[in-house]
Amino acid sequence: MAAFDVDGTLTTRDCVVPFLQLLAGRTRLIAGIVAHPIALAGAVARRDRDRFKALGVRAAFAGRESGAVEQIGVRFAETVRGTYLRADTPRRLEWHQQQGHLVVLVSASLGSYLHPLGKMLGVDGVLCTEVAVGSDGRFTGTLDGRNCRGPEKEVRLRQWLADKNLSDAELWAYGDSAGDRELLSIAHHQMLVKDRQVSAVPEIPS
Repeated sequence: MAAFDVDGTLTTRDCVVPFLQLLAGRTRLIAGIVAHPIALAGAVARRDRDRFKALGVRAAFAGRESGAVEQIGVRFAETVRGTYLRADTPRRLEWHQQQGHLVVLVSASLGSYLHPLGKMLGVDGVLCTEVAVGSDGRFTGTLDGRNCRGPEKEVRLRQWLADKNLSDAELWAYGDSAGDRELLSIAHHQMLVKDRQVSAVPEIPS
């Protein structure tokens, strides 16, 4: 099976910020972030990407009706598929599918658009950052679980494999940054794709 990071691995750019801006508007997004100066200062001082992301999610999602956000997520996923995808790594993903391998996206990107994108790409699972929905059907503005980055990627993938009785599967993993280190470390075949061209078909040692 194969596990792919998304932003920078399957795409040419980050997807989180453009989606937050699409959802909230740039002005509202910035206003919502700076409305929490203490939390913002702490995130900046510590270079804490998780805290900064939580502020952006709160600003963009809080109080939004889940159905409306889902519709925006589908449209954004279509944009990602149409204009953000790299030319090379999606072909490698297709190769894995042609070989009958299971393919999973493991990403810090947001579920609102990553689940629709996963369906468009025909993958078997999507493990990502989720935003909590309240009993009223509206987003609370808080994350549902941890930001799916760094060690959390390994945790999520190991749990997915265990749930599918696939813990012994031969694993390929693709990433582009330090946030993928743990994901890559558990793979039998690992590839850091930053600043390199990935062939459609891998060279497999005999």
